[in-house]
Amino acid sequence: GGGNEQSTDVISAWEGDSVSITCPMNGSQNQVGMYLTAIRQNLNVIYVPKNESPNVNPAFANRVKYSEEGENLRITLQRLQESDSKIYVCSEMVKINDRHKDLYGKTTIVVVKAKSSRALEQSPLYANPEQGQSVSITCVLGSSPEHEGFHLLRTHVQPGRVLYASKLNVSKVSPAFVSRLEYSREGNRTEITLHSLQEKDSDNYVCAEDVKNSPLLSASGTMVLVKEVKRACEKSSWDLYALAVVVAVLFCALVSCTLYRLDVKKYFQKKKTNVVYEDMCYNSRRSTLVRTNTFSRGE
Repeated sequence: GGGNEQSTDVISAWEGDSVSITCPMNGSQNQVGMYLTAIRQNLNVIYVPKNESPNVNPAFANRVKYSEEGENLRITLQRLQESDSKIYVCSEMVKINDRHKDLYGKTTIVVVKAKSSRALEQSPLYANPEQGQSVSITCVLGSSPEHEGFHLLRTHVQPGRVLYASKLNVSKVSPAFVSRLEYSREGNRTEITLHSLQEKDSDNYVCAEDVKNSPLLSASGTMVLVKEVKRACEKSSWDLYALAVVVAVLFCALVSCTLYRLDVKKYFQKKKTNVVYEDMCYNSRRSTLVRTNTFSRGE
């Protein structure tokens, strides 16, 4: 097709809800129209030709709305069904040298959560590791020969794709987990381990299986809530700070006492000098008395 593939969005919703998919348009004069397609099923959901009425797939009749918002085409899928769980891609048709060409753009994974039992099994339902620890998620996939690939998705706090592994064992890992993720598969059982977890990794992680000519099969998910240990660190820092303050105060007190003792010593040293002075005065008076006695003898 051509074009530059953009980042993948993940949207999670319940049956009966609505979701909106935003398709960027480049505004080229060669543009003929915009498509929203379910790529695995090769299903055109809607085609919006330039300056003409849109064509909507009968499976989405009366459930699709669209609007142009600046340089984006906003497509809303209403009254969602579990079968709407698909990988959608926006594409733009352009005409170059009298030939039509599709430019593929943004990919959006839509996970529709059914209110009935899930298609895939996943465990655990909940994990509460501390920062720096690891968590393992186990997914039991179907055994369909039409299996195309496996996804691990984040669906709530920071929606996105964490892992994609094709049936040919070609994998793609999100940059946020590129050095922190391990996975293994034995039969239809897949285990994914996330290492060195941080508070920002808290999210709902959902296993999903991509089956050809079928909706995206998903599990109930694993809610991972990473415990914050920041407070303990802060408490330790405050304890060290308080200890440092106490040591500083004691040091200042010791210096002050030392200086005070030196001043007192100097004070007494000055007093000792005054005593010597008084002794000198006494000697002077003694000399005077001696002279007086001599004078008296002369008389």
